[in-house]
Amino acid sequence: MPPLFTSLINPRNTRLFHTTTLKMTYQLIALGNPLLDIQFNVDKAYLDKYDLKENDAILVEEKHMPIFGEGLANPNVKLVAGGAAQNSARGAQYILPPKSVLYFGAVGKDVYADKLTEANNKYGLDTAYQVLDDVPTGKCAALINGNNRSLATDLSACNHFKPAHLQKPENWASIEKASYFYIGGFHLTVSPEAIELLGKHAAKENKTFVVNFSAPFIPEFFKAPLDNTLKYTDIVIANESEAAAYAKSHGLENTTDVVEIAKAIAALPKVNTKKDRTVIFTQGTEETVAVTYVQATKEYKVQKFPVHVLDSKLIEDTNGAGDAFAGGFIAGLVQGKDLAGSIDQGQWLAKLSIQEVGPSFPFPKQTYTN
Repeated sequence: MPPLFTSLINPRNTRLFHTTTLKMTYQLIALGNPLLDIQFNVDKAYLDKYDLKENDAILVEEKHMPIFGEGLANPNVKLVAGGAAQNSARGAQYILPPKSVLYFGAVGKDVYADKLTEANNKYGLDTAYQVLDDVPTGKCAALINGNNRSLATDLSACNHFKPAHLQKPENWASIEKASYFYIGGFHLTVSPEAIELLGKHAAKENKTFVVNFSAPFIPEFFKAPLDNTLKYTDIVIANESEAAAYAKSHGLENTTDVVEIAKAIAALPKVNTKKDRTVIFTQGTEETVAVTYVQATKEYKVQKFPVHVLDSKLIEDTNGAGDAFAGGFIAGLVQGKDLAGSIDQGQWLAKLSIQEVGPSFPFPKQTYTN
């Protein structure tokens, strides 16, 4: 680990604001891996040097660790509050009334966690972090090559999140009052037990449980915890690369049609049979596909939604576009919008986000209109 990170654990005279006094009702609970994004521009040769692919996401190995120091030394580096589910939670809170969203994850007791909290406060997002004294906050190198991005993540504190944190009386009280749950797929690498805890609660209480695959390696290398989580899942969000990875790892390699892959996932066994399962696949600038398996009739409802058009000259940064879509979409669910309206709002928020630097949204706040 670069010295800069280790030296910032337990900094002196640092006032921390990691947790929120939970006395209100949050409609949406999000769980994920809070990360500080270290974002800088690279060329293809730099990616090749570290065996990285464009538009991919990995968990780092030892050979990747120099990237973080090189990024911090880059004169044009941007430090941005990140973590896929945290980005989506901020996006949802950007749209929803104040104190609508509460986010869980693990951080270190350091200035990087302070930066995350400051960014969340700007959007009105409340956090209930599990704060660790001796492990630094996780970080993600967001390597930008034109309109492409490659994410290399060192989870650090994120890896130590425990289900017991959710079960603290003040935290569980908020969980019991919430109606919607959003899980970032990256957390399947950390605490499947915490995800299952929320999934069982949502299924038992007939609440809406949403899971984002987040990256192709999740369905490929974390197949068992993902499959277990899908039993509780009402809505699945993924992109076309993640859909292809799911098909490959689940014996659907001869299927390249995203609709057919979505159908296979939508019809999987489900604990809460009171709700139909919907699978949503985004495809960049191509249309978004939504497939719902109607349990009562054993039939599929297939819908396709063109994306919002944006002049490429206005694109500032595509990092976090998928997170923004998910945030706008789930905010729509909380607002009582139907599937079409929620997807459209997700596309609108993604369009706003890619005109900003990093996974962020413009101020003064803009209001969605359809």
